[in-house]
Amino acid sequence: MKIASIVVGLLVLALPGVALDAAAKTAAKAAEKTTAKKSAVAAKPASDDPDSAVDTIGPPSQGALEAAGWRIIDDLVTGARLGLPSALVPKTALARMGSRWTSRQGQIDIETFRLHEGALAALFDDEKKVRRRIVEHSTLAPDSFVMSGMQGLKRFIVRVQSSGSELRGVTILFDRATEGVMAPIAAAMANSYQGFPDPSAAPPPGLRRSVEYGTAIVVSGQGHLVTTAQIADGCQTITIPGFGHAERIAADKASDVALLRVYGAQDLLPVALAGDSGAGDDLTLVGVADPLAQAGGGAVTRALAHRSAQNLDPAPKLGFSGAAAVDAQGLFVGMVDLSSTAVAGAGAVSQATLLPVETLRAFLQTQNIAIASGNTPIDQSVVRVICVRK
Repeated sequence: MKIASIVVGLLVLALPGVALDAAAKTAAKAAEKTTAKKSAVAAKPASDDPDSAVDTIGPPSQGALEAAGWRIIDDLVTGARLGLPSALVPKTALARMGSRWTSRQGQIDIETFRLHEGALAALFDDEKKVRRRIVEHSTLAPDSFVMSGMQGLKRFIVRVQSSGSELRGVTILFDRATEGVMAPIAAAMANSYQGFPDPSAAPPPGLRRSVEYGTAIVVSGQGHLVTTAQIADGCQTITIPGFGHAERIAADKASDVALLRVYGAQDLLPVALAGDSGAGDDLTLVGVADPLAQAGGGAVTRALAHRSAQNLDPAPKLGFSGAAAVDAQGLFVGMVDLSSTAVAGAGAVSQATLLPVETLRAFLQTQNIAIASGNTPIDQSVVRVICVRK
């Protein structure tokens, strides 16, 4: 399945939401160049077409995606990852087998679904028989299928992927009146859809997820925590599960360290920052992996890594940005900083580096935070941090 048409979409940051009508007017201008091509595709007779409409519809422009509020989200109900035009579909709800997003007047309807047991070919045939559905294009591959056409008075695209006997998919429906805006965006959604995202894979460089999970380290009994500046950047809200709302009170982007505070929190146990970052290169990383990496859970987990200069190999799972690194004696030696880089032929690849404990101590001293001492087990000083962006 070709994915070239989503490259632009994956690199676009989400902008503040706007109403459907306003977004449609703005995005329609950007979509004019794709209308003739899209109309030619729509005019084809119904058939199993190896060149599906998802591949032949041109990609939306950056302006169209921005106007639509494009963002990459994780659907925790099904475990899938997908691009969503959030400004066009502000209404959200649980669906029978997944999640659902709709426009205010119902012109656009997006629904994810998950089947724990199923056969891809059988579902492919069943989707063709949906009431009032006329399939114009469809392609069945060994581990996925896509189809598009008309369903009643709406256009539709269905994308499904399989892993073993489990099937995950998304159905996109939109009125023909919105076709100039939605046809390219719906194709981008289908192309960006990842039914079974790799929890260890890095997001594309520059992508900021609308909900991002990281790790924070407690550094004072008064509710101070440190994490990476990139995790705490651009957040509309920051939450520490079990302790409540957190505020970013300082950040040093040069060293990629941010200071958070949870007010009124009880039972926060600070880590002792008395270690030496140069004490050994075989380290244990202690953090809270992304929910997708632990079946929706939020447990503190460990991973082994070897340090070469300041790089950590292998890079830990997503969610470990801000995790603690301890040496063979269990002493805190630094904080994990996760980033992604584009590698030819491999897409985006995670890279992990160590922010030395000396850097953290110096940062905290500039913020007048007393360095904790003691022997609190590191697992009790590590918490999940959730950043929600607009």
